[in-house]
Amino acid sequence: MIARYAVPFFLLMAFVVVPIVVFFLCRWLCPKRWGKKIGITAALLIMLFAAYGLFVGYQQLEIHQVEYSSKDLPKAFDGYRIVQFSDAHVGTMTGSREWLLERAIDSILALKPDMIVFTGDLQNVYPEELVDHLPQLSRLKAPDGVYAVLGNHDYAVYQPCDSLEKEANCAKTQSLVRQTGWTLLMNEHRIIHHDSDSIVIAGMENWGTVKRMPRRGDVAKTLSGLTPSLQGGQGWAPFIIMLQHDPTAWRELILPQCHAQLTLSGHTHGGQTDVFGFSPASLSYNEWGGMTYEGLRALFVSTGLGALIPFRLGLPGEIVVITLHSK
Repeated sequence: MIARYAVPFFLLMAFVVVPIVVFFLCRWLCPKRWGKKIGITAALLIMLFAAYGLFVGYQQLEIHQVEYSSKDLPKAFDGYRIVQFSDAHVGTMTGSREWLLERAIDSILALKPDMIVFTGDLQNVYPEELVDHLPQLSRLKAPDGVYAVLGNHDYAVYQPCDSLEKEANCAKTQSLVRQTGWTLLMNEHRIIHHDSDSIVIAGMENWGTVKRMPRRGDVAKTLSGLTPSLQGGQGWAPFIIMLQHDPTAWRELILPQCHAQLTLSGHTHGGQTDVFGFSPASLSYNEWGGMTYEGLRALFVSTGLGALIPFRLGLPGEIVVITLHSK
């Protein structure tokens, strides 16, 4: 229910409630002769920033270049290029905003990556949102494939229906994702071969520290079927790229339970706001955007392509090009 009314709630807060509250606070806290003028100015600025984020900021797109080096990366994959995008929320990219998704897909294809990965939240609330976008999403192709995991929005958690209907809708979402030609990884992995070398692309289901979110991620299941040495035992340790929507799973599950060198996540949207280097996402997440290292292992968190609420201020939607290097 929260997701269904998120946009009206945001509009009410941004253009009515917050400006009025700020106006009266300024009148109360500021000197009497200036309080009214300061209050009006502050309220108008809040509405101006909200309008900018809705009609300009949300339409901005940036392509970020990221490099990651590892001694475990086989030489055949030196210079390997992965394009990551996350949190598309295509239900918001409808009508007059449909061109935003088309532009993003054109941009990804123009980068000519070796692999494309999507780290969750393709829909807002309902799987039906994906249907009209299937032709566009199906355009995404790469030599080594397109791989995806589900985000919390893709599990029907925001749908006002019983558990059986939610499970049916969740299955429908999975079916629609597969209809795009993408490989949906549900606690499983694939091995990518180049010559005699290989790397592992693994995808966990969603897992987060917030208990009301889906907590289906399972590291052992994701890497099952690999030899003991592939799971971090003695001897050769392969290069594993782990896809997990929620970055909190990195410290809670991935770091202690496996040796995946690089984890790619999304979920935070970077708070959709960056003002003078501050993002509200930093209040909820230790890792909310960009690259974080723990020894030689790393987590990259994308701040996302789209959003449920079509608003971004100082933090454009992003597509990420990750270039791997062998030390």
